[in-house]
Amino acid sequence: MILELDDVTVSFTTGPPLRRRRLDAVRGISLAVAEGETLGVVGESGSGKTTTSRVALGLQRPTSGTVLFDGRPFPRRRRDLAGRIQAVLQHPHWSLNPRMRVGQSVAEPLAVLGRPAGSLVAEALEQVGLGAGFAERYPHELSGGQRQRVSIARALITRPSFVVLDEAVSALDVSVQAQILNLLKDLQAEFGFSALFISHDLGAVRYVADRIAVMRDGEIVETADAAAFYTAPEHPYSRQLLESL
Repeated sequence: MILELDDVTVSFTTGPPLRRRRLDAVRGISLAVAEGETLGVVGESGSGKTTTSRVALGLQRPTSGTVLFDGRPFPRRRRDLAGRIQAVLQHPHWSLNPRMRVGQSVAEPLAVLGRPAGSLVAEALEQVGLGAGFAERYPHELSGGQRQRVSIARALITRPSFVVLDEAVSALDVSVQAQILNLLKDLQAEFGFSALFISHDLGAVRYVADRIAVMRDGEIVETADAAAFYTAPEHPYSRQLLESL
């Protein structure tokens, strides 16, 4: 398994000093992502999906429970996993500096690792369906779909073994969503990375995921193979979600 979460709880304290109370963002969740697999995580807003993605990226330490990456505990310094774990977020401008040209943004993860970019930027842009000439453009000169392609190129340029796709297509038009989903499937087939695909859109998840984990109120209420989930979901909440399709 490339990623394993075992009985993970993430808690926060809220309220004024004399009335503080504990809030569990996620509670006792367990999931695993195999090599080359895409695990879809679905649920409504506030179900704990974003906290789960932060734990998977090493950005949020669990209050309790165990997180393993490639069979080993997460290192204390996330930098020790730099390049091996990457993310594609809902809004490309979260990862693209508006003052940097596209080529600089795509090359930035390599710079963090101390690797020369060379021809890799042009290759990465070609792989996501953009010409090498896009390297000289700025994010504001691109469409939403093009910016997301740049974000994907930026995430994959280090050849990560694990990618978190957090609502990666939800801000795009439906026709562009289909293009990006097809692109992600093609790139995964080519490079073999594992993925955690987090979304409230069950249609998008159905297209890319091998297995599904359903979250509600900070807990995972069902995990199933995608085919079984979409034909015969077991949990009432899962059936409720599917009825909204």
